[in-house]
Amino acid sequence: MTKIVIVGAGVAGVNAATKLVDNGFKGKITIIDMGLDPYRRPAADVMRGFLGAGGWSDGKLTYHTSIGGQLSKYTGDEKAMELFDQVIANFKRFHPNPSEVQCSDPQEEPDFIKPHFGLRLFPVWHVGTDYLHEIGKNWYNYLVEKGVEFLWETKVTDIDFKNQTVHYPAVAEMDSRDLPGDLQWISNTTLKYDTLIFGVGKSGIDFGKQLAEKYDLPTEPKSVQIGVRFEAPQEHFQKLIDISYDFKLYQKFEEKGVSLRSFCTNNNAAYVAAEHTYGDVSYNGHAKKDEAYRNDMTNFGILMEIRNIDKPFDWSRKAVEKLQHEGVGLFYSPSHRVPSKTSEGNYVEAHVVDSIDVLYDAIGEYALHIEDFIMDLEKVFPTLGKDWGIYMPEVKYLSPEPLVNYDDLSLTRFPNVHFVGDALSARGITVSGAQGTYVAESILKKPVEFPDFHIHENF
Repeated sequence: MTKIVIVGAGVAGVNAATKLVDNGFKGKITIIDMGLDPYRRPAADVMRGFLGAGGWSDGKLTYHTSIGGQLSKYTGDEKAMELFDQVIANFKRFHPNPSEVQCSDPQEEPDFIKPHFGLRLFPVWHVGTDYLHEIGKNWYNYLVEKGVEFLWETKVTDIDFKNQTVHYPAVAEMDSRDLPGDLQWISNTTLKYDTLIFGVGKSGIDFGKQLAEKYDLPTEPKSVQIGVRFEAPQEHFQKLIDISYDFKLYQKFEEKGVSLRSFCTNNNAAYVAAEHTYGDVSYNGHAKKDEAYRNDMTNFGILMEIRNIDKPFDWSRKAVEKLQHEGVGLFYSPSHRVPSKTSEGNYVEAHVVDSIDVLYDAIGEYALHIEDFIMDLEKVFPTLGKDWGIYMPEVKYLSPEPLVNYDDLSLTRFPNVHFVGDALSARGITVSGAQGTYVAESILKKPVEFPDFHIHENF
């Protein structure tokens, strides 16, 4: 029996498994994840668990090939859009009320944005954080009913591409999540596979780097993606929100290898969420659909891409470490406002600082671009004034992109190993899910191929 192991229960891996079982795949599918299923996953664990970071976001499904990575580089634009349709269909399929998933499709760029910003317009389907939780439960139930095996609270420690094995420690008590020090490591477990789908998400980027170094995989280095999460009352941005819910403002400085963009805009019932990655805290934004949670706030990332940094992952880590205070990130507001309350009524944990100079201390002169971006916001939206605050940092760790075969996203040296999602530099729910679907389609089309050096064993 063909065995497929999916490392990571994020959007990419889950869509891959769904495509396989929908089409009658008869082999064994096992999904391994460090987090928990949607019934037990705590709100604080934003990065891990069923549907990954995408399942604990506000569920914006962008519908354009230029957003979220270079999927069309592998598939072409027409195929990419077909894959996007499948991903969006899955979110509607498991939604308790599919009619709530509506598309915003802005058409015309407003003149008042110019000359300070460019504006990217594209269709967006908005699910909402609250509905994502219910979608996750329905989706998970379906996969379990179809025979997909899940290994939760399981950290993969090594993958042997040559012998086609996944290694992870077994523990005596798997329900001691709140007390990790009580876990008793009793043995090392080995799981064999015929096909591996590697979709570890943002929290597994360092693991992907380790595997690339171990097997000397050719990779394309990626840029630094770092900035802040900006928050202000929604009224200041309403005329732009009426045109585009998830507006994308951008500025480019080609001579400096720097570009800035607003990222992941949240409105109406919007709140800032903390993400825990590699022992540090960064910030993201969520939004619910239910009007009962409405707080009339807007937040979005101001994300800066720096393309001329040597060892971007290490540089980003050092910068993030400087933007921490006793285990939390930082908050600054020129009006001395406090961090806003979340929709649950709790303050986002952040250490309040009295100057934006801390950003300069962390990222040097690059902070000037972020400060200028904010000053331009004040010009374009004159009512804004100093009525804003920023959470520091917002960071998107990008994995070095491995060289893969275009027809199935498999490693050139190991054709039964497929990289998807953040592990292949995808950014966002739609692209990640589309990559997983694309790999599943390739698996369904052809028999499993084994590397020449491997002697298949009976198991």
